[in-house]
Amino acid sequence: MENLLNWSEKRIVVTGGAGFLGTHLIADLRARGAKDIFIPTIEEYDLVDPNAIERMLTDADPDVIIHLAAHVGGIGANREHPAEFFYDNLMMGVQLMHQAYLKGVEKFVAIGTVCAYPKFTPVPFREDDLWIGYPEETNAPYGLAKKMLLVQSQAYRDQYGFNSIFLLPVNLYGPGDNFDPRSSHVIPALIRKCIEAQEAGEDHIVVWGDGSPTREFIYVTDAARGIALATERYNESLPVNIGSGFEISIKDLAEKITKLTGFEGRLVWDTTKPNGQPRRALDTSRAKDKFGFEAQTDFDEGLQQTIDWYRANRK
Repeated sequence: MENLLNWSEKRIVVTGGAGFLGTHLIADLRARGAKDIFIPTIEEYDLVDPNAIERMLTDADPDVIIHLAAHVGGIGANREHPAEFFYDNLMMGVQLMHQAYLKGVEKFVAIGTVCAYPKFTPVPFREDDLWIGYPEETNAPYGLAKKMLLVQSQAYRDQYGFNSIFLLPVNLYGPGDNFDPRSSHVIPALIRKCIEAQEAGEDHIVVWGDGSPTREFIYVTDAARGIALATERYNESLPVNIGSGFEISIKDLAEKITKLTGFEGRLVWDTTKPNGQPRRALDTSRAKDKFGFEAQTDFDEGLQQTIDWYRANRK
Protein backbone atom coordinates (compact mmCIF):
# COMPACT_ATOMS: atom_id res chain seq x y z
CA MET A 1 0.00 0.00 0.00
CA GLU A 2 1.31 3.41 -0.88
CA ASN A 3 2.28 6.00 1.67
CA LEU A 4 0.07 9.00 0.91
CA LEU A 5 1.84 11.28 3.37
CA ASN A 6 5.38 12.66 3.28
CA TRP A 7 6.18 12.89 7.00
CA SER A 8 9.31 14.99 6.59
CA GLU A 9 7.34 17.84 5.01
CA LYS A 10 4.42 17.96 7.47
CA ARG A 11 3.91 19.88 10.68
CA ILE A 12 2.25 17.45 13.07
CA VAL A 13 0.47 18.08 16.36
CA VAL A 14 0.11 15.09 18.68
CA THR A 15 -2.20 15.93 21.59
CA GLY A 16 -1.42 13.67 24.51
CA GLY A 17 2.03 13.23 22.96
CA ALA A 18 3.70 13.27 26.37
CA GLY A 19 1.52 10.37 27.59
CA PHE A 20 1.89 6.59 27.49
CA LEU A 21 0.77 5.96 23.90
CA GLY A 22 1.99 9.39 22.81
CA THR A 23 5.65 8.82 23.63
CA HIS A 24 5.64 5.56 21.63
CA LEU A 25 3.80 7.21 18.73
CA ILE A 26 6.27 10.12 18.61
CA ALA A 27 9.16 7.62 18.39
CA ASP A 28 7.38 5.80 15.54
CA LEU A 29 6.69 9.05 13.63
CA ARG A 30 10.32 10.17 13.99
CA ALA A 31 11.44 6.81 12.61
CA ARG A 32 9.20 7.50 9.60
CA GLY A 33 10.96 10.81 8.96
CA ALA A 34 8.74 13.28 10.83
CA LYS A 35 10.82 16.27 11.91
CA ASP A 36 8.31 18.89 12.99
CA ILE A 37 6.19 17.46 15.84
CA PHE A 38 4.42 19.76 18.29
CA ILE A 39 3.30 18.31 21.64
CA PRO A 40 0.90 20.58 23.54
CA THR A 41 1.12 19.99 27.29
CA ILE A 42 -1.89 20.43 29.57
CA GLU A 43 0.04 23.00 31.64
CA GLU A 44 0.39 25.25 28.61
CA TYR A 45 -2.74 24.37 26.65
CA ASP A 46 -5.78 23.02 28.49
CA LEU A 47 -7.60 21.73 25.41
CA VAL A 48 -10.95 21.65 27.21
CA ASP A 49 -10.82 25.47 26.84
CA PRO A 50 -11.59 26.69 23.29
CA ASN A 51 -9.27 29.68 23.74
CA ALA A 52 -6.38 27.35 24.55
CA ILE A 53 -7.18 25.31 21.42
CA GLU A 54 -7.13 28.46 19.29
CA ARG A 55 -3.81 29.55 20.80
CA MET A 56 -2.32 26.09 20.31
CA LEU A 57 -3.37 25.97 16.64
CA THR A 58 -1.89 29.43 16.06
CA ASP A 59 1.39 28.45 17.75
CA ALA A 60 1.71 25.06 16.04
CA ASP A 61 0.12 25.80 12.62
CA PRO A 62 -0.26 22.05 11.91
CA ASP A 63 -0.89 20.17 8.66
CA VAL A 64 -1.91 17.03 10.58
CA ILE A 65 -3.44 16.61 14.05
CA ILE A 66 -3.38 13.27 15.85
CA HIS A 67 -5.72 13.64 18.82
CA LEU A 68 -4.67 11.14 21.50
CA ALA A 69 -5.32 13.32 24.54
CA ALA A 70 -8.04 11.98 26.79
CA HIS A 71 -9.17 12.11 30.40
CA VAL A 72 -9.11 8.37 31.19
CA GLY A 73 -9.01 5.79 33.95
CA GLY A 74 -10.15 2.32 34.94
CA ILE A 75 -13.60 1.25 36.18
CA GLY A 76 -13.13 2.88 39.61
CA ALA A 77 -12.17 6.28 38.19
CA ASN A 78 -15.01 6.13 35.65
CA ARG A 79 -17.54 5.46 38.41
CA GLU A 80 -16.25 8.33 40.55
CA HIS A 81 -15.93 10.97 37.81
CA PRO A 82 -18.49 10.23 35.05
CA ALA A 83 -19.38 13.90 34.51
CA GLU A 84 -15.76 15.03 34.19
CA PHE A 85 -14.93 12.17 31.84
CA PHE A 86 -17.90 13.09 29.65
CA TYR A 87 -17.38 16.86 29.63
CA ASP A 88 -13.60 16.98 29.29
CA ASN A 89 -13.39 14.41 26.48
CA LEU A 90 -16.33 15.83 24.54
CA MET A 91 -15.20 19.46 24.78
CA MET A 92 -11.61 18.64 23.94
CA GLY A 93 -12.40 16.57 20.87
CA VAL A 94 -15.35 18.36 19.33
CA GLN A 95 -13.85 21.84 19.62
CA LEU A 96 -10.44 20.70 18.43
CA MET A 97 -11.86 19.08 15.30
CA HIS A 98 -14.08 22.10 14.60
CA GLN A 99 -11.25 24.60 14.95
CA ALA A 100 -8.94 22.35 12.91
CA TYR A 101 -11.51 22.42 10.10
CA LEU A 102 -11.80 26.24 10.35
CA LYS A 103 -8.01 26.56 10.24
CA GLY A 104 -7.70 24.40 7.13
CA VAL A 105 -5.79 21.52 8.76
CA GLU A 106 -5.21 18.85 6.08
CA LYS A 107 -5.95 15.78 8.19
CA PHE A 108 -7.39 15.04 11.63
CA VAL A 109 -6.87 11.65 13.26
CA ALA A 110 -9.35 11.07 16.11
CA ILE A 111 -8.53 8.32 18.58
CA GLY A 112 -11.69 6.77 20.00
CA THR A 113 -11.99 3.99 22.53
CA VAL A 114 -13.22 0.42 22.68
CA CYS A 115 -15.54 1.69 25.48
CA ALA A 116 -17.68 3.21 22.70
CA TYR A 117 -18.98 -0.26 21.78
CA PRO A 118 -22.38 -1.39 23.09
CA LYS A 119 -22.32 -3.53 26.24
CA PHE A 120 -23.57 -6.63 24.40
CA THR A 121 -21.79 -6.34 21.09
CA PRO A 122 -21.44 -9.70 19.28
CA VAL A 123 -17.85 -10.96 19.55
CA PRO A 124 -15.61 -10.21 17.74
CA PHE A 125 -16.63 -6.53 17.70
CA ARG A 126 -17.16 -5.29 14.16
CA GLU A 127 -17.09 -1.57 13.45
CA ASP A 128 -20.55 -1.83 11.84
CA ASP A 129 -22.00 -2.84 15.24
CA LEU A 130 -21.02 0.39 17.02
CA TRP A 131 -24.61 1.64 17.15
CA ILE A 132 -26.59 -1.48 18.08
CA GLY A 133 -26.93 -0.63 21.80
CA TYR A 134 -25.79 1.41 24.79
CA PRO A 135 -22.21 1.10 26.11
CA GLU A 136 -21.35 -0.67 29.38
CA GLU A 137 -22.66 1.65 32.11
CA THR A 138 -19.47 2.20 34.12
CA ASN A 139 -17.65 3.83 31.21
CA ALA A 140 -20.53 4.96 28.96
CA PRO A 141 -20.03 8.72 29.57
CA TYR A 142 -16.39 8.46 28.47
CA GLY A 143 -17.13 6.07 25.59
CA LEU A 144 -19.98 8.20 24.22
CA ALA A 145 -17.99 11.45 24.47
CA LYS A 146 -15.29 9.85 22.32
CA LYS A 147 -17.85 8.32 19.95
CA MET A 148 -19.18 11.78 19.10
CA LEU A 149 -15.90 12.37 17.25
CA LEU A 150 -16.97 9.65 14.81
CA VAL A 151 -20.30 11.40 14.21
CA GLN A 152 -18.47 14.70 13.79
CA SER A 153 -15.85 13.19 11.49
CA GLN A 154 -18.51 11.78 9.16
CA ALA A 155 -20.63 14.95 9.25
CA TYR A 156 -17.67 17.25 8.53
CA ARG A 157 -16.53 15.01 5.66
CA ASP A 158 -20.06 15.00 4.19
CA GLN A 159 -20.66 18.73 4.49
CA TYR A 160 -17.16 20.26 4.26
CA GLY A 161 -15.00 17.57 2.65
CA PHE A 162 -12.85 17.68 5.80
CA ASN A 163 -10.39 14.77 5.94
CA SER A 164 -10.68 13.16 9.34
CA ILE A 165 -10.47 9.52 10.42
CA PHE A 166 -11.61 7.68 13.55
CA LEU A 167 -9.67 4.80 15.12
CA LEU A 168 -10.75 2.49 17.95
CA PRO A 169 -7.76 1.08 19.81
CA VAL A 170 -8.40 -1.77 22.22
CA ASN A 171 -6.88 -1.70 25.76
CA LEU A 172 -3.17 -0.85 25.63
CA TYR A 173 -0.35 -2.17 27.77
CA GLY A 174 3.45 -1.96 27.74
CA PRO A 175 6.49 -0.13 29.12
CA GLY A 176 5.60 3.33 30.43
CA ASP A 177 2.01 2.43 31.34
CA ASN A 178 0.21 4.10 34.25
CA PHE A 179 0.78 2.06 37.42
CA ASP A 180 -1.06 4.39 39.83
CA PRO A 181 -3.51 2.12 41.71
CA ARG A 182 -6.22 4.82 41.74
CA SER A 183 -6.42 5.17 37.97
CA SER A 184 -4.54 2.31 36.29
CA HIS A 185 -6.05 -0.33 34.03
CA VAL A 186 -6.05 -4.05 34.72
CA ILE A 187 -2.59 -5.16 33.48
CA PRO A 188 -0.49 -2.55 35.33
CA ALA A 189 -2.75 -2.87 38.40
CA LEU A 190 -2.18 -6.64 38.55
CA ILE A 191 1.56 -6.36 37.92
CA ARG A 192 1.93 -3.86 40.74
CA LYS A 193 -0.23 -5.92 43.14
CA CYS A 194 1.79 -9.08 42.48
CA ILE A 195 5.18 -7.44 42.89
CA GLU A 196 4.19 -5.55 46.06
CA ALA A 197 2.58 -8.66 47.60
CA GLN A 198 5.68 -10.68 46.74
CA GLU A 199 7.95 -8.14 48.45
CA ALA A 200 5.68 -7.88 51.51
CA GLY A 201 5.53 -11.68 51.81
CA GLU A 202 1.73 -11.71 51.48
CA ASP A 203 -0.06 -14.93 50.56
CA HIS A 204 -2.79 -13.48 48.31
CA ILE A 205 -3.87 -10.53 46.17
CA VAL A 206 -7.42 -9.26 45.69
CA VAL A 207 -8.75 -8.91 42.14
CA TRP A 208 -11.94 -7.07 41.15
CA GLY A 209 -14.92 -9.03 39.82
CA ASP A 210 -15.16 -12.78 39.28
CA GLY A 211 -12.56 -13.25 36.54
CA SER A 212 -15.09 -14.22 33.86
CA PRO A 213 -14.96 -11.18 31.53
CA THR A 214 -12.66 -11.36 28.54
CA ARG A 215 -10.47 -8.60 27.19
CA GLU A 216 -8.20 -7.97 24.26
CA PHE A 217 -4.97 -6.05 24.71
CA ILE A 218 -2.57 -4.50 22.24
CA TYR A 219 1.08 -3.80 22.96
CA VAL A 220 1.68 -0.06 22.90
CA THR A 221 4.27 -0.06 20.09
CA ASP A 222 1.87 -2.06 17.90
CA ALA A 223 -0.90 0.48 18.59
CA ALA A 224 1.47 3.36 17.76
CA ARG A 225 2.36 1.70 14.45
CA GLY A 226 -1.33 1.16 13.66
CA ILE A 227 -2.08 4.85 14.22
CA ALA A 228 0.92 5.94 12.14
CA LEU A 229 -0.09 3.66 9.25
CA ALA A 230 -3.68 4.93 9.34
CA THR A 231 -2.46 8.53 9.36
CA GLU A 232 -0.24 7.72 6.40
CA ARG A 233 -2.59 5.66 4.25
CA TYR A 234 -6.25 5.93 5.30
CA ASN A 235 -8.58 8.73 4.22
CA GLU A 236 -12.16 7.62 4.93
CA SER A 237 -14.56 8.23 7.82
CA LEU A 238 -15.48 4.58 8.39
CA PRO A 239 -14.32 3.74 11.94
CA VAL A 240 -11.43 1.27 12.22
CA ASN A 241 -10.51 -1.08 15.09
CA ILE A 242 -6.86 -1.20 16.15
CA GLY A 243 -6.37 -4.49 18.02
CA SER A 244 -4.41 -7.69 18.33
CA GLY A 245 -7.21 -10.16 17.61
CA PHE A 246 -6.34 -12.04 20.83
CA GLU A 247 -8.97 -12.55 23.58
CA ILE A 248 -8.17 -13.61 27.17
CA SER A 249 -10.29 -13.90 30.34
CA ILE A 250 -9.37 -11.76 33.34
CA LYS A 251 -8.90 -15.00 35.32
CA ASP A 252 -6.36 -16.34 32.80
CA LEU A 253 -4.70 -12.92 32.62
CA ALA A 254 -4.31 -12.74 36.41
CA GLU A 255 -2.85 -16.26 36.51
CA LYS A 256 -0.44 -15.40 33.69
CA ILE A 257 0.78 -12.26 35.49
CA THR A 258 1.28 -14.11 38.81
CA LYS A 259 3.38 -16.65 36.92
CA LEU A 260 5.46 -14.09 35.01
CA THR A 261 6.11 -11.96 38.13
CA GLY A 262 6.92 -15.06 40.21
CA PHE A 263 4.22 -14.30 42.80
CA GLU A 264 3.19 -17.61 44.38
CA GLY A 265 0.18 -16.52 46.46
CA ARG A 266 -3.55 -16.99 45.84
CA LEU A 267 -5.95 -14.88 43.82
CA VAL A 268 -8.97 -13.72 45.83
CA TRP A 269 -11.87 -12.52 43.68
CA ASP A 270 -13.84 -9.57 45.09
CA THR A 271 -17.25 -10.18 43.53
CA THR A 272 -18.74 -7.09 45.19
CA LYS A 273 -16.76 -5.13 42.56
CA PRO A 274 -18.03 -4.75 38.97
CA ASN A 275 -16.84 -6.93 36.10
CA GLY A 276 -17.28 -4.26 33.44
CA GLN A 277 -18.15 -5.36 29.90
CA PRO A 278 -18.73 -9.17 29.72
CA ARG A 279 -16.59 -9.82 26.63
CA ARG A 280 -14.31 -7.67 24.54
CA ALA A 281 -12.49 -8.78 21.43
CA LEU A 282 -12.18 -7.01 18.10
CA ASP A 283 -12.50 -7.92 14.47
CA THR A 284 -9.27 -6.43 13.11
CA SER A 285 -9.77 -7.19 9.42
CA ARG A 286 -10.67 -3.63 8.35
CA ALA A 287 -7.31 -2.25 9.55
CA LYS A 288 -5.52 -4.91 7.52
CA ASP A 289 -7.63 -4.30 4.42
CA LYS A 290 -7.55 -0.50 4.55
CA PHE A 291 -3.96 0.23 5.58
CA GLY A 292 -2.10 -3.04 6.03
CA PHE A 293 -1.94 -3.11 9.82
CA GLU A 294 -1.55 -6.26 11.92
CA ALA A 295 -0.29 -6.49 15.51
CA GLN A 296 3.03 -8.32 15.89
CA THR A 297 3.93 -8.59 19.59
CA ASP A 298 3.42 -11.94 21.33
CA PHE A 299 1.31 -11.40 24.48
CA ASP A 300 3.60 -13.21 26.94
CA GLU A 301 6.61 -11.37 25.55
CA GLY A 302 4.83 -8.01 25.81
CA LEU A 303 3.77 -8.74 29.41
CA GLN A 304 7.32 -9.72 30.36
CA GLN A 305 8.69 -6.47 28.90
CA THR A 306 6.06 -4.49 30.83
CA ILE A 307 6.93 -6.29 34.09
CA ASP A 308 10.66 -5.75 33.52
CA TRP A 309 10.08 -2.05 32.80
CA TYR A 310 8.04 -1.62 35.99
CA ARG A 311 10.64 -3.35 38.15
CA ALA A 312 13.34 -1.10 36.69
CA ASN A 313 11.45 2.21 36.84
CA ARG A 314 9.09 2.19 39.79
CA LYS A 315 11.28 3.75 42.48
